This record gives sequence, structure tokens and C-alpha cells, in this order.
Amino acid sequence: MSTPTTELESAANSDSKAVKYVYFFGDGRAEGHGKMKDDLGGKGAGLAEMTNAGLPVPPGFTIQTEACREYMRAGKTSAEVDRQMDEALRHLEQLQGQKLGGADNPMLVSVRSGAKFSMPGMMDTILNLGLNDTSVEGLARRSKNPRFAFDSYRRLIQMFGSVVLDIPKHAFEEVFDGKKKQKKAKLDTDLDAKALQEVITDYKKVVLKHAKSEFPQDPHEQLVMARDAVFRSWLNDRARHYRRINNIDDMLGTAVNVQAMVFGNLGETSGTGVGFTRNPATGVKEFYGEFLMNAQGEDVVAGIRTPVHISELEKIQPDVYNQLREITTRLEKHYRDMQDFEFTIQDGRLYMLQTRNGKRTGRAAVRVAIQMVEEKLISKEEAIFRVEPNQLYDFLVPSLDEKGKDIEVLATGLPASPGAAVGQIVFTAEDTVESFNKDKSAKIILVRAETTPEDIAGMEVAAGILTSRGGMTSHAAVVTRGMGKCCVAGASEIEVDDKARVVRAKGKTLKEGDWISLDGSTGRVINGKLNTVPARPDDPELLKLMSWAEPFRRMGVRANADIPRDALQARAFGAEGIGLCRTEHMFFAEDRLPHMRTMILANNEKDRRTALRKLLPMQRNDFIGVFRSMDGFPVTIRTIDPPLHEFLPRREDLMVDIARLELTKPKSPKLREMRTLLNRVEQLHEVNPMLGLRGCRLGITYPEITEMQARAIFEAAVKVAKEGVKVMPEVMIPLTTGLKEMANQAAIVRRVAEEVFAEKEQKVEYLVGTMIELPRAALMADEIAQEAEFFSFGTNDLTQTTFGFSRDDVGRILTAYLSEGILKQDPFAVLDREGVGQLIKIAVQKGRATRPTIKIGICGEHGGEPSSVEFCAQQGFNYVSCSPFRVLTARLAAAQAGASAELKMEGGRTK
Repeated sequence: MSTPTTELESAANSDSKAVKYVYFFGDGRAEGHGKMKDDLGGKGAGLAEMTNAGLPVPPGFTIQTEACREYMRAGKTSAEVDRQMDEALRHLEQLQGQKLGGADNPMLVSVRSGAKFSMPGMMDTILNLGLNDTSVEGLARRSKNPRFAFDSYRRLIQMFGSVVLDIPKHAFEEVFDGKKKQKKAKLDTDLDAKALQEVITDYKKVVLKHAKSEFPQDPHEQLVMARDAVFRSWLNDRARHYRRINNIDDMLGTAVNVQAMVFGNLGETSGTGVGFTRNPATGVKEFYGEFLMNAQGEDVVAGIRTPVHISELEKIQPDVYNQLREITTRLEKHYRDMQDFEFTIQDGRLYMLQTRNGKRTGRAAVRVAIQMVEEKLISKEEAIFRVEPNQLYDFLVPSLDEKGKDIEVLATGLPASPGAAVGQIVFTAEDTVESFNKDKSAKIILVRAETTPEDIAGMEVAAGILTSRGGMTSHAAVVTRGMGKCCVAGASEIEVDDKARVVRAKGKTLKEGDWISLDGSTGRVINGKLNTVPARPDDPELLKLMSWAEPFRRMGVRANADIPRDALQARAFGAEGIGLCRTEHMFFAEDRLPHMRTMILANNEKDRRTALRKLLPMQRNDFIGVFRSMDGFPVTIRTIDPPLHEFLPRREDLMVDIARLELTKPKSPKLREMRTLLNRVEQLHEVNPMLGLRGCRLGITYPEITEMQARAIFEAAVKVAKEGVKVMPEVMIPLTTGLKEMANQAAIVRRVAEEVFAEKEQKVEYLVGTMIELPRAALMADEIAQEAEFFSFGTNDLTQTTFGFSRDDVGRILTAYLSEGILKQDPFAVLDREGVGQLIKIAVQKGRATRPTIKIGICGEHGGEPSSVEFCAQQGFNYVSCSPFRVLTARLAAAQAGASAELKMEGGRTK
């Protein structure tokens, strides 16, 4: 008795039948085309396009991405997917005159993944599908090459076992390597047909042992299992990690491409290779690639045999080489971009297996974009979209020279600040400064569990920073990016033992003075001393591309800089002002910290003012230097933000030092001084200092601090203005949550400004605004805008307080959240549009409702992250501000956002 079909089930079946899941290509015609990447994936769309162009493409069919999404939702494919696949399979068998896995003349197929966006090596492939104990004999007779047939069968069992049955690869490798050793075979190709038959027998035993079932002999069962395994590979760890890094949507899914096999391992007139129409590392216009004769695709990429440069193919098979050159040149002109292609030669006949836009380095991307404009393949507007903004890092930082080196990676942490650094391990900032003072050419890597603001002097002279804790917006990460220094943060695989002065990693112990090399672009920590290759930020090709981009940029780009050197560096990269000058960093200098501590230890306002008077000329001189370096550009100066305890020694360190003195020098005057200091540290101690007495709260509690800073700012501004320099100071009050806090601090700043102008008999134009870094401030933005003349979003703290994450401790949480897909990206690295972004939108709308001319910017680390820059442009920001070494990235991202907006307004003409 049949079960009645529900209304919902009927609707679902109807929808399923309405969807075209399978698209055939072959015999010069394809049901799809090159613009169907959403449905067919990049590989499937490329195969369809090449087929329609009449190129030699083995026929087959593509199961579209919707089938994968259905598989992810239901854990299986629908009956309609199966029906359409079987229909396409019959069509393919008719076209080829063969039957899948047929006994006498077997048709074999490859089953490959293919997502909308290229994800090389992240998902799975199965070759030679359709072979079994019977069809392999037929293939041997038909090809008159038993070795080829049995080699193809052992490859299928190995790939199917690994990909479909989840059997560890090493289980097969041990069998194969053992057989080579037994037969004294140096190369895979040295094993004859009999030896390969023995390998197949042993491979089947491996399958039975691990999968608890026999290797499937039914070709159709193989196909279904392989298809579903490719769908599952969309969710494997490496694919998910790759998508997170490249910001690819997890719900896109992959297509599956089933294609008639052509064989590069049929003999010495057959082969396989991969190539690029231009050099992907340098962008030089040269035919670039590698190939192997008598091989299948994985032999080239796996390193089992050493591939040969593609130019050698001209000597071996000149006709095939010339045809390949002609085809790939056509493909590049058709797609108007550098192509990454795969090909197979079977018995001297060329087949194209794939074409896609090729991955390339930043330098290559810029060069190729410029070349293609000069070749009239693309416009200048299109050229600026051919370079990912983050790729411009390649022009700004040194890189490690790894050529010919056998490197040992000790750990991999977060690539917190790009570039390369090579130096000797030192464990404290004090020792780093001491070593540098002894030898200005010393190369030092400061290794810490985590850095604090007091480490700033050591960080300044170190070649690079390595921490075992902390995230992408930790102190080490933020400061080093501002300095343009290499930093690897949160390398949890290493253990930093400060007391023993050693680092432990992977069973090795490195001591102070040992050499290590850091790759800040990948997060690798490498044992030993490598050379570095210097950067060239004035590269003529980079300057040309940026000159094409600038007309499209509608949003300003400033830099976060605290000292004149950083400000000048930022201007060299094209910064149009300073969006964040952190005054607290100025107080950690050796000649200022004692006065800062005297001010903190003072018990009354009079003593505090005395200490502040000593700091005033120092702070004023700092601002003078910054104003001079930014002649004609605005400088946003944030009044002191961190809690006061950060300027004092750590409580635990003081207690240890006091205990030591009590034992050794109980009557020492220094002991009383240290006890007083400890008492003040304990008074200032807070359970959660990041939400404690800091920012505007500090200025409200101790208004004399705000007064001193305002006086230093305006005295410096007036002095520099009298020199003929155009000065544009903007005073930013941090951590406000409402109108009254803002009004309190703004009143002090404006009062002191008028006092200075009267004393110096000169005025300068200035603004007073606030940093929006708390959710309440965003919600109260309309009221705050009554006093604030600008908003600058401090998205580091705004993200922290919106999520309730501690940004310095979030690493262990993020690991689980990212792996489970709870978060797609680290919200401290890429702006959270759904949550934090909503608060920003609210604040912008409310602020402009009160003050239509209010200036809007961002000064958190997101100001240099391309997708975050795009979001800011969409909200109509006046500027973004970022670390000096991210200015170029922000400029290009802003230009792309501007060009995209123009395209949208014009109806979306083709980029």
C-alpha cells in the first residue's frame, strides 16, 4: 500500500523536476556557456565555453551547484539528479561508442570538483573511474598496453579509496613504495604490468581492511559514490579554511564535472601538463608551465617525478606544442585575462581539460593588468579590478629568499604584519634596546608570550616580533603594522619560557641568540637564518596602476601614525592626513615615563599639574613634528585613552622585587619607594580595565590631563602655522557614550584653544570630535553630534564590546567558531557587517540627521581591510584611516568601491 504524498512533498518534487541539474558538453556543442559560473562552477563553465569554441575537449557533463546545495541540506541527492545524470551518461556512452566500465571497450571517466571561484587543490578528483577486474582486462587488450591498463586501475583504487572511502593515503603509499623497493624500481614507471597487478591485489586488501568492504566492481556505483564524495569535499577542512581566507560563501557549493578520460599515461607519445599564458610569479609575457610524458595529472603536481619545462615540448612534439600555443593564446584573448590551463596528450593528440583565470602574485597582477591595457585587451577601469588590494603588500615589504633552501618550519601563527624578518632571539624589550645600542646593525627578533605598551622601545628597534599569544588586533599586531614591521602573533605551537630564556617548538629548544626567520605574510616561523629580498614601493608599474585608480576614488585615505617618521612614510604611500595619532605612545619614551609615573602617583591636583607641566613641552614637540610632516593635511589626535595602570610596572613583578629586597636589603630607601608604587598600582587595579577608568572617563576624573594635552596640541599648531605650514588639528575624545561626556571634554578643549590663541595672538581652524567605539555611543549618535564635529569609528573596541569578546584572548574562541562555521571571518580582521555594521549605519544616519556636515571616518584596523573599506564607502564615509603600510591597499580598495558605484549608477556595464 503506497503512502499518500503530502502537499509539501509534491511541491518539493515539482520544484526538483523543474530544475536543470545536468549540462552536457561534447561534439562541438555545450548546453552551458562561460558566463554560467554560478551554476556550472569555473571549471564547468570553462569546459562549456571551450567546447562551444570548437576546441579539442573530451566530452562529458556537469552536475550543477544546486545539486551540491541540496546534498548539503538533505545528505543525499534527489531522484531527479540521479535521473538527469543517468540520461547524460547514456548520451556520453552513445557519443563515445563505449559503455562505462564495459568488458571489451570500456569508457572511463574523471570526476572532478569545480566551484564558482577557483580553489586549487582544495577539493577532490577521481580519475579512471569505471575500471574493475573485468574492464581492466578489456582495456589492456584494446590498448595493447597491459602496463597502462593496470597502472590506471591501481590509480583508481588509490584515489577512490582515499577520496571516497576516507582511507589514509599513506596506507596505499606504503604498499606502492614497498613494491618499488622489492622490485628495485627507482621510478613508478619502472614497475611492469605484473608488478602493478600485485600492487592492485594489495590495494584491494587495504580497502577491505579500512573500509570493511570490497572495492566496488559496479561502475555505476563507483560514479554515484564518487559524485557524492566530491560534493562532501566542499565541506572538508582545507576547503573551508581556504574559503574563510578568501571570503568565499560556504553556501555556494561545488559543481561536479564528469568527463570522458583521455590518457597521458598510454606511452611515450602521451603526456600531461599544466601551464599559464604568462608567468604567474612575475607577470612576464612568456609561455609558462610544466609537463611529463607517459603520466597522469597528479604526477605533475605531486612531485613524484620532476616535470619538464613546457618549452621542451616543442622539441618532442612540435605540432602539439604549436597547437597548444595557438589554443591558449586564443583563450587568453577570449577571456581577456591570464589563463591557467591543463592539457593531456593521448597518442600525439592534444586535449584541453581546463582553463581558468590564473592565480598570480601581487607584482604579477599589476604587471599583467598594465600589459593587457597596453595590448588593448582591457580598459584602465577594468585593470584596477584585476589586482586584489591586499596584493599590493608585495610592493611594500621584504620577503624571504627561500630559493635552494631546505627550510624547517617550527610553527605557524597569525600573519599579523606582512613581510619578512630574520634575526637573533631576544626575550625582553630592554635587552633588545641594549643589544641595538651596542650594535646598530644587530638583527633582533623580539620573542614574547605577548607584548605590552611598555615594550614599544624594543619593538621599535627589533627587526620583527613573535608572540605565542594574541590576535590580529593584539598590541603586537597593531603596533607592528603601524611600524611596517614583520610580526607573527598567536603562534600557539611555541612555548616561550622567559625565565629559562628559551623557546620550545616541535621538540626543539632555541635559546637567546639563536637565529630564526619570520614570514609575516604566511605566519610561518622558520628555524635558522635566511636572506631577505628588499621591497620597491616606488615601482613604476605600481605607480602607473595607482594613477589609473585615483580618479575613481571618492573617499579619503589617512594613516594611523604617532611620530613624524611614520607620518612621512604614510605620505609617501599617498595618505591624505592622519586619522589617528595615539598620544599615549608618546609617554612611554625613556625621558617621559618617570614624569608620567610621578603624575599618576600624585595624591592631589597640584602635584599632578607639576608633573604634567614637565610633560607639556615634550608632548608639544611631538605634535610640532607631526604637524610639519602633514603640511596641508588634517591630523586627528586622540587624547589619552588607556587606563593609567599601563604606565606602571606589573603588580606581580613589583611584589617579586619587593620580596627580594626585603630579604637582601630590608633597610633600602628603594624598598619604601617600591611599596608606595605597589600601593598605587593596587589602588588603580581593575578587574576589567578595558571597561574601566580610561578614555574620556580619565579626562573627566582628571581634567588637568585633558587641559595639558589640549594646550600641547594648540601651542604646537600655532607655532607651526607661524612657520607657514598649513595646520589642520582635529581633537578626538575617546570612549564617549553620550552627550554630557562629550560636552564636558569638548568644553575643556575649546576653552584651552581660545586661551592659547589669545596668548599667541594667532588662531588655527580645528575640529573637536569623538571616537565611536561603544554600542551606546552609536545609539546616541544624534545627541553626541550636537557637540561632536566628526565621528571616527574605533572598530577594534566597537567589535570587542558588540560581541563581548576580549580581542587579546579571542584566539581560542575563534578557532572553534571558525571551524564550526559559527563565524565566517575573524571579526577583528574583517568588519562584521551584520552586527557592528548595523551600529555603524545607525550612528552615521543619526549623526548626519543632527549635523548634516559631520565628518565620518574610521580608525580601527578595519580601515585597511578591503571589504571593510568597501563597506565604509557604501555608507558615505569621508575617509578611512589605517596603518601606513596599508595605505596603498586602502587607496585601491576605495577606488574599486568608487568604480563599482559608478558602474551601478550606469546600469552595470562590463568590467
